Amino acid sequence: MSAINNRSDKKSSKNTTFIIAGVIALGSSLLFAYLMFYTAPEHNMEMVKVIANTESGCIAETMDGFAVNIGACNAEPGKYVNALVDQKTKERAALMNPTN
Repeated sequence: MSAINNRSDKKSSKNTTFIIAGVIALGSSLLFAYLMFYTAPEHNMEMVKVIANTESGCIAETMDGFAVNIGACNAEPGKYVNALVDQKTKERAALMNPTN
C-alpha cells in the first residue's frame, strides 16, 4: 500500500472534465439561441415608396426613411406599394447610423 491514492485523483479529474465540458456546452447553446433570435427576420407589411428597379429587386424607402430591398416588383420609381419589411434590419441600421 502506498501513501498516495491514485484512484481518487483520476475520478476527480474525470468529474472536473465533465463539469467543464457541460459549462462550455451550456454557454455555446445559449449563445447559439441568442444569435438565432437576433438574426431571425421579423416582417411587417408597410407602405413604401419605390426608388429604383435593379437586378436584385426593387429598392424602396420606408415612411421613416430606411432604404430596403423588397424583392422583385413591377412598380415604377415614385410609386407607393405595400411590401414586407424586416423590422430588425431597420433597427440594426438605426444603431449603425445614429442621427444625433
